[in-house]
This record gives sequence, structure tokens and C-alpha cells, in this order.
Amino acid sequence: MSTIDRAEPRTLPPLAAGQRLDQKTFHDRYEAMPPGTWAELVGGTVYMPSPLRNDHGENDQSLSYWLVHYKRYTRGLRGGTNVTTILGGPREVQPDQQLRIPVELGGLTRLIDGYVTGPPELVVEVARSSKPFDLGVKKNDYERAGVPEYLFVGLDPEEVRWFVRRDGRFAELPPGPDGIYRSEVFPGLWLDAKALFDDDLDRLIAVLDQGIATAEHAAFVDRLSKAGRRT
Repeated sequence: MSTIDRAEPRTLPPLAAGQRLDQKTFHDRYEAMPPGTWAELVGGTVYMPSPLRNDHGENDQSLSYWLVHYKRYTRGLRGGTNVTTILGGPREVQPDQQLRIPVELGGLTRLIDGYVTGPPELVVEVARSSKPFDLGVKKNDYERAGVPEYLFVGLDPEEVRWFVRRDGRFAELPPGPDGIYRSEVFPGLWLDAKALFDDDLDRLIAVLDQGIATAEHAAFVDRLSKAGRRT
């Protein structure tokens, strides 16, 4: 009688900050890590963020509320909080927030095995101690991956920096004379930075509603609707 040697289940090495990995190896190891692990692959290097302060969580929640309100009046868009996003090349990140146009409506992203794949039209990062990272190697990765807009919200000091893609590179998008930031990719997505930092949600949404009421937003909604009917 013969016996068959059964191979032991393969145990993948754990992720560690600073490792240099390709995206597939990173993804496989990440999936094998214990629940609650948070890691990103930026420029081929593994980053594992430090604990987050309360002001990060509160501003992140307000931005989520702002984006969801916009999405409510702009049918067809998709978004998410801390969603694993495979950008291509040695890049797999979890933006604090994102807003995207699905590929069937003419956008840049699709879902593959449940993961966002491709560059979201807008990514949002909230940062305190990680500001050099988010405005350095991570911003460079978003730029190289073809992300159309990148919104950085800094804490201590409080600042908003909105980048838009021009000729393949990020250029800074200034606020209007009224201090309001206006997205170029998502018509009507208006941000009052002072209201955000003052935790004035009434003002934050009132300004956004002004953007949603514009003819440009109505035309954008119509384009999305027509694209949806063609699929």
C-alpha cells in the first residue's frame, strides 16, 4: 500500500513596514494578515500607519458625509471609506475617502474580485503626522497612476490642498475668491474648508447644495444617466 505525502498549508510571511514588494505579493500577504491589520503599498514599499487621533476621525467622517450627500444627488457614482484600491504597478492603497465614476459610465475604475481597480476620479487623504508622506511619495503615486483629482486635508496646521491633473501632472487648484473649492471632475462638488474645520456641518452642506443646484451639475447628472442607458 502506498501513501501520499500531503503538503502542509503554505504560510505566507507577515507584512512589515519598509518591505519592498510587488503588488501581487503584497496583496496575497495582506489578505493573510490578522483582521484589523492596515497596510498600503506605495511606490513598492509597505507602509503601516500609526494610530489616528480623534480630529482625524472627525474630519474624515465629515468628509464622508459631504461626499455621500453629493452622491445622493448624482446617481451612478460610487465611493467608499478606506477601500483597498489597486492602482496598477507597485501600488495598492486605502484612501481615507474616494469618489469614482464606474467604468460602465465612462469612468476609470472597475471592481475585480471585489476590489477597486484603477485610479478613482477623486481620492481624499486626511493627515497630521503623515503630511510629508501624503504630500510626497503617496501624492507621487496618485499622480503616476492617473488619478484626476487629489484632495489633501491637513491637520495642525489646518489646510486644504486640492490637486487636479493637467498634462499628466498634478497642479494645485486654488479656491475661488469666496474661499470655496470647486471640483473640475465632479461639477457641483463644492467645499467650504472653513466650515469643515469649524465642524459647521450646516454650512458645509449648504455650500455643497449651492453647487448641486448649478446647471453644470444638472448637465453632469444627465451625461451619467445617458451613459447608463447605453450599457
